[in-house]
Amino acid sequence: MSFLLIDQATPRIHRSELAVPGSNTALFEKAAASAADVVFLDVEDAVAPDDKEQARRNIVQALNDIDWGRKTMMVRINGLDTHYMYRDVIDIVEACPRLDMLLIPKVGTPADVYAIDMLVTQIEAAKQRKKRLGFEVLIETALGMANVEAIAQSSKRLEAMSFGVADYAASTRARTTVIGGVNPDYGVLTDKSEAGTRDFHWADPWHFAQNRMLVACRAYGLRPIDGPFGDFSDPDGFRAAGKRAAVLGYEGKWAIHPSQIALANEVFSPSDAEVGKARRILAAMQEAAAAGRGAVSLDGRLIDIASIRMAEALIAKADSIAAA
Repeated sequence: MSFLLIDQATPRIHRSELAVPGSNTALFEKAAASAADVVFLDVEDAVAPDDKEQARRNIVQALNDIDWGRKTMMVRINGLDTHYMYRDVIDIVEACPRLDMLLIPKVGTPADVYAIDMLVTQIEAAKQRKKRLGFEVLIETALGMANVEAIAQSSKRLEAMSFGVADYAASTRARTTVIGGVNPDYGVLTDKSEAGTRDFHWADPWHFAQNRMLVACRAYGLRPIDGPFGDFSDPDGFRAAGKRAAVLGYEGKWAIHPSQIALANEVFSPSDAEVGKARRILAAMQEAAAAGRGAVSLDGRLIDIASIRMAEALIAKADSIAAA
């Protein structure tokens, strides 16, 4: 372990992150009643320019009037390259003590986060707020991915990063068939078999970007969150994309439709079998420690101190979900 110890972000259950347009007030009560862990009310891409001011007012009223229970409540503000952003921050943060986090889109450099931090810090001081607002940033441009490690260290408010696959694909000029989906041209052709046949195996074009953001998050104590899967009529595709992210170490995934909430909660919750195995690992290591051994075999496989850390992390997540 390095001598440099990194503080971990404020712990939150973050399996599912539901996107709700601030211009569609009919969806607010449904979002509050949903099983989503995190809800973000959007005033950015899901809202037309002519509707942004009204959406801002809708969000203020909803955050103050609706009972959101124990959900983490977040607002996605407009980008720093727009004239909407400063009013988003001032009007919403000043008026909404229920707000937990801001979602900052299209972050390209640490200075982007610093600018929002400065505004929010001044608002909290002026309003004498004791509750400290957290940040989630969207890594959805080539510039943001190039600077992802520096962005991860940009603010003490920073808690999470989301991978915005759609804008990232546009930024990198990627060829894509669906938001968050794969492409039949991205794959590997095997060598010829003895019979002269060859197989083609599809691959995941987002793996490198997801993994790079994941490493930055885990290195600096943040939660990595996978972004949207655009085809909400394809639950199998969503589940497969979620599982790929979960295997890498992601905490959760966006839901752009209510039908995706349960899928995300399922994929990013440890299964009973996983929790049971983790508890067996801890029990086996306790027995090994009592016998003066640093490693032991379980089910024909070596387990050691690293196994304990993985098992403890999995059990802690399961316990926090159960307690929510």
